[in-house]
Order: sequence, then structure tokens, then C-alpha cells
Amino acid sequence: MRRFGFLVRPQWLALFVVVIAFAYLCFTVLAPWQLGKNTKTSRENSQIANSLQAEPVPLTDILPHQDSTSDDQWRRVTATGHYLPEGQVLARLRVIEGEPAFEVLTPFAVDNGPTILVDRGYVRPVEGSGVPAIDQPPTGTVSLTARLRDSEAVATGKEPFRTDGVQQVYSISTSQISEITGIPLAGSYLQLVENQPGGLGVIPLPHLDAGPFLSYGIQWIAFGIVAPIGLGYFVYAEIQQRRRERGAQPGAATEPGTKPAAELTPEEKLADRYGKRR
Repeated sequence: MRRFGFLVRPQWLALFVVVIAFAYLCFTVLAPWQLGKNTKTSRENSQIANSLQAEPVPLTDILPHQDSTSDDQWRRVTATGHYLPEGQVLARLRVIEGEPAFEVLTPFAVDNGPTILVDRGYVRPVEGSGVPAIDQPPTGTVSLTARLRDSEAVATGKEPFRTDGVQQVYSISTSQISEITGIPLAGSYLQLVENQPGGLGVIPLPHLDAGPFLSYGIQWIAFGIVAPIGLGYFVYAEIQQRRRERGAQPGAATEPGTKPAAELTPEEKLADRYGKRR
């Protein structure tokens, strides 16, 4: 077993730990992360594609009560009711068609249904990050057609604030906005389609592209497999080289132009182990 004693040296033990930890992360964190994103994106693309074909349905068929929930994201729905402009907030730091924007969010009380947040669309900032003049939503009863959207997670470390009389948030979280405005809101929100009462700049649908997540996930799996194989190759090369060095006798003949193993520098030994010397 002495010929394997080098494997318990600190540098080799450290290499084992790094390779094992890397392979573990590839299989348990990195690959599942990318494959999970691929699954989520594919599901969302399917929902968007289906929504383009399906006829709009009344919102109260999907969310009949204030605390109702739904998995029908992107489904087109219709709702009749009135806006509550006193609860309007802006979602800041949004990017629409590659440019910065605010999204204008106004609660909407549905007749015989829940009060739901409506994303009226976007406006562009002025003078850097200033809030522009925003058209007020219509008063009285109106009918809307919109897409059902899932509430976003609250942005970590970014607290809502009020400036110049305008409440601003960093995420479209219906629970956070409900707490800020004091208006109970349904868990989902609505994103207006074109030509709707109170509508502003229309937010385009995401591109139906699954992205590179599947290939990235497969690559991380491949890295997790290749890393231990590479380690095994280095161990094998080290054992073979040590065997040759033990078998070399003082004064033994060497190839013309090469040095005996005992005369090699550490750098030359490494080159001889893992690549031919020239």
C-alpha cells in the first residue's frame, strides 16, 4: 500500500475534497437549478400559447372570492367594476422593450367579485428616474379584458417608499401593496391588453423561447461526471510515473536527449506525468 501513500498527502486530499464538492454541487444544485428554470419557462410558454387561442372568461369564474387562487396564469379574463385610484402605486426599475419604465398599478373592485390589482401598463421616466404625469383611470363602471398574472415575490432589501406624493414599490407583490394601501387584494393581478379603459403603454408578451436552461442543465451534469473521471486520470498517471521512477536504476540507459528521472525538476516531472516532454 506504500505506493498509494501519496494519496493521503494534504494537496491530494484537498484535490479530492474540491472534486467531490464540485460534483455534488453539479448534481444537487447547479443542474437542478437550470433544469427547474427550463421547466418553469416551458410551462409559462405553454400557458401563453394557450391563452392566445382561448376565449376570455369572466374573472369571477376563476377568482370568485377575495381569497380564491388560480394556476391559470396568462389566461385572458374579463371583469366589470370600477377603479380605486386612491390605491394607485408605481412599480419602479422595470424594463420594457429594453428601456426603463414604471408600471402603473391600480386596484379594481370587481362587481360581485374580488378587488384585484390591475397593471394598467407602463410609462417612461423623465429626467433620469423622475415620475411623469400619469393619466388618471376612468371613473364609474367599466369593463376590462386582461391577462391573469401571478403575484411576484417581494424584492429583498428594497423597501417601498413615497416621494412627491407617489407611492413606489420594487415588485408587484399583491400582499405588500395591500398592506401599503390598506385595500384588500386578491392574490393574483391583472395585466391589461391593448385598447382597454385606463390602459397605458401595453406590456408585450414574453418571447416564446425556452432559452438555454436545458442545455445548461445537461452541461452541469456532464461536468459532474467528467470531474471525477479527470481526477481518476491524474491518480493513474501519478501511480504510473512513480512506478517508472522506482524501476529506474542509477546509470540506466535513457533515450537520447532526455534526463534520468532523478535529475528532473518538479516542473519537468509534472510535464512527464501529464503530458509528453519534448
